[in-house]
Amino acid sequence: MNIVVLVKQVPDTWSERKLTDADHTLDRESADAVLDEINERAVEEALLLQEAHGGEVTVIAMGPDRATDAIRKALSMGADKAIHVSDEALHGSDVLATAKVLAKAIGTVENVDLVIAGNEATDGRAGAVPAILAELLGLPQVTQLRKVTVEGTTIKGERETDEGVAFLEASLPAVVSVTEKINEPRYPSFKGIMAAKKKPVSTLSVADLGFDASEVGLSGAWTQVLEAAPKPPRSAGQRVEDGGDGGSKIAEFLVGQKLI
Repeated sequence: MNIVVLVKQVPDTWSERKLTDADHTLDRESADAVLDEINERAVEEALLLQEAHGGEVTVIAMGPDRATDAIRKALSMGADKAIHVSDEALHGSDVLATAKVLAKAIGTVENVDLVIAGNEATDGRAGAVPAILAELLGLPQVTQLRKVTVEGTTIKGERETDEGVAFLEASLPAVVSVTEKINEPRYPSFKGIMAAKKKPVSTLSVADLGFDASEVGLSGAWTQVLEAAPKPPRSAGQRVEDGGDGGSKIAEFLVGQKLI
């Protein structure tokens, strides 16, 4: 079973994140960078399926040079090889361009049975790439899953919603996205970390994938941030002195804020 896992390096959620002054894109150099947490769970799920059914796990990441750190972590967890799509022209790509590039990168892997992604990344949180990918690849999509099983050529999954749990299935090959409830990712062992240094990582540019630079990045994006301003400082709270009518004062305040 040949599995492709999509991973992304994102600013650490504990770091202060901001936009650049030049083009209002995410300033990736201003914060510590980590492998996205849900992507770690996607890698873990791929490894669990590999342990159960055999095959190979290929990691694909799109990002700047420093994204190799995220790739190496996925490899140290146990993935077999990786593809890094890296090109300055990709800076500022929207979700549609991102999905198009990733679809082409997936196409360079032979005999793919399953594509696994996180349901959303913590930097953009668009949550649309897996669905767009499935459309571009012409594959069924089974998204937002908390559990995945493979039986023969069928993939089955559980999706938890506010209304209950939906049970989904599709024929392989397919595209799957998982949520934070899917599993607990393993910690890379020292042996895995050392082995990751020798695992193959192929680097592809947009030209290698058949794109012109104008088709990706800010120049090809359907949406752009035109203006950004820092979050205003937090204002002082309003103190309520309770002289027997504290409850009424609090209620009036909440009504004034349109909270009740």
